[in-house]
Amino acid sequence: MRSRTPDRLCAEAVDLARQAVVESVGEAVVGPHVKASADAERVVTHTFECLDPAYRGWHWAVTVARAPRAKNVTLDEVALLPGADAVLAPQWVPWSERLRPGDLGPGDLLPTGADDLRLEPGWTGEDEPAPNSVLAEAAEEEAPAEGIQPAPARAKISAIAEELGLVRPRVLSRHGLHQAAERWETAYGPQTPMAQSAPASCNTCGFLVPIGGSLGQAFGVCGNEFGPADGQVVSLAYGCGAHSEAAVLPAPPVPSELILDETVVEPLRLHPDRASGSVEPDAPAEELGHA
Repeated sequence: MRSRTPDRLCAEAVDLARQAVVESVGEAVVGPHVKASADAERVVTHTFECLDPAYRGWHWAVTVARAPRAKNVTLDEVALLPGADAVLAPQWVPWSERLRPGDLGPGDLLPTGADDLRLEPGWTGEDEPAPNSVLAEAAEEEAPAEGIQPAPARAKISAIAEELGLVRPRVLSRHGLHQAAERWETAYGPQTPMAQSAPASCNTCGFLVPIGGSLGQAFGVCGNEFGPADGQVVSLAYGCGAHSEAAVLPAPPVPSELILDETVVEPLRLHPDRASGSVEPDAPAEELGHA
């Protein structure tokens, strides 16, 4: 085995190593010499402290080497390397794993992979029926004899698919449906504090808007503008204080009709000195009588 003892001439080339790192980054960020370690035969790396405050725990590594039977030591490379207590950047994560709900903004595009587990193939887009299918067997039975013009097709698979709304190339897989259900159940499900204190659940609320598909058996859309989940997909077991039947407001009382009695006339005594016939302002109430 080769010896891991540093080569003597390379280990003594501390000044050469320091000069190389100072020329690269400047003397202000180069600290004292720490150690010299053997990387290979006649290859030694000198370590210097890094004084740059932005790189706490890092060190300068300068590698020198010499050829066999040569006494001249040459510079190999200068690098800044992290130590055991170095401040490092977080581990790189692909953008697809960093993306969170709400990160997509106007104009952004979010591509989906061809092997996305949340999706599965929908309608294939082929007009010809699949081999050994019922449609294929029926087509063979109705095939015209040789020399006879075939009758026009009554319907194509594409037309049927378009009529049924099956023209999407991919649809949610069972895995994608379960993921969506878990998210909705966590946000607006029966275990939330709002649902725990609700007087009733959403499956009896008049503001619940049903949805189609298999998810419609467990979820709907809230249509109450005053509810905490307005416009959101909620579990049928969710609930809130804005339930349509939680408390019905009584009808406000109708005010009685104004009654004006015009059958009784109460005459007032006029002031004798006034030609205008005005009522005496200082006359006591008991002096007022009938004419």
